Amino acid sequence: MRQNEITEVLNRPLSKELLARDLTRLGYVAKDGTPRSIPIAFTWNGAQVVVCTPKNAPKLHSLRANPAVALTIDTEVHPPKILLIRGTAELDPVDGIPDEFLQINGSYGMSAEQRVEWEREVRSLYDDGMVRIVITPTWAKLIDFETTLPSAVQELAERRSARQEAVQDADAELEARDGDAFVDPVGH
Repeated sequence: MRQNEITEVLNRPLSKELLARDLTRLGYVAKDGTPRSIPIAFTWNGAQVVVCTPKNAPKLHSLRANPAVALTIDTEVHPPKILLIRGTAELDPVDGIPDEFLQINGSYGMSAEQRVEWEREVRSLYDDGMVRIVITPTWAKLIDFETTLPSAVQELAERRSARQEAVQDADAELEARDGDAFVDPVGH
């Protein structure tokens, strides 16, 4: 997928809405070769997805070995709205707490007092720093089940449409043929 195509998908209003959410599912290949999919908080900086994790997180070893990742950001309503992103992860160890990590939790309903307590807890827990996982999209697809569908469902819909069109064409041909052969028995 070309960069301009990725940018077009990610700049759609619905994509922007999904990219403003707090939670994604991160898919990657573990060191043992098996797939993993984990929910993780994220931020979107306009060009990349950023997730933050402790320096001792097992996923870091896996991402160093294979930086290919997949993300799913979706809604919990029907029909679901889904943003799929594939990309490459770059690991960026930092001292302290990255600003992105503090922003990630911005949409949760915390009172001012809860926010102060949460930040105090975060700062004491991650006192040796964190790792920013910066994901650069290499592919993106938005599925809204109104204007866009999963590719397999789209293929089935196109096949159904072709079948229906063939039936309509056959019916029209029969009608035309029957109309030409129609003889009025009464002579009108």
